[in-house]
Amino acid sequence: MSDIQAGNCTSAPAPTPDGALLERVRRHRRHTLELLTVCAVGLVPWTVILGVTLPSGYQVRHWRMTWVGFDVLLVVAMASTAIFGWLRHRAVIGSALATAVLLICDAWFDVSLALGTSEIWLSAALALFAELPLACYLIHRVMGMISLAQWPSAKTMAGSDEQPLDLDD
Repeated sequence: MSDIQAGNCTSAPAPTPDGALLERVRRHRRHTLELLTVCAVGLVPWTVILGVTLPSGYQVRHWRMTWVGFDVLLVVAMASTAIFGWLRHRAVIGSALATAVLLICDAWFDVSLALGTSEIWLSAALALFAELPLACYLIHRVMGMISLAQWPSAKTMAGSDEQPLDLDD
């Protein structure tokens, strides 16, 4: 009879990963952080260049297709989050986070593109009372789900060493 069937709700200790796996995880983490650092640093001058060179006004084509396409993407993200949630699948974390980011982007673009027009009040109201609160709620829920996950301790990740694992290697 399993522990759960016997009424014992204690979980079994997590297995200790082998050294090769730990080294591969450390290497992937380091490469990912290096890539993100280079991209973030490289984006700073690009953003400055855009701020100086982009025109303040621009006539666009395919305006309807752009916004409808964005909203379709938002619907797909929301539906995926709902489906993964109903299925209790852990992919709900990624889809909820993607949905939150899309909601924040939607609020930003709606408000910034409506500045100086009569549509600003509706855009601001939707951002403040619908899009941003839903995004914050989803991020809050994701953080709650992540905090419930069982993560290996630094001591477990270090193996038999007494020193905690330096994750910045």
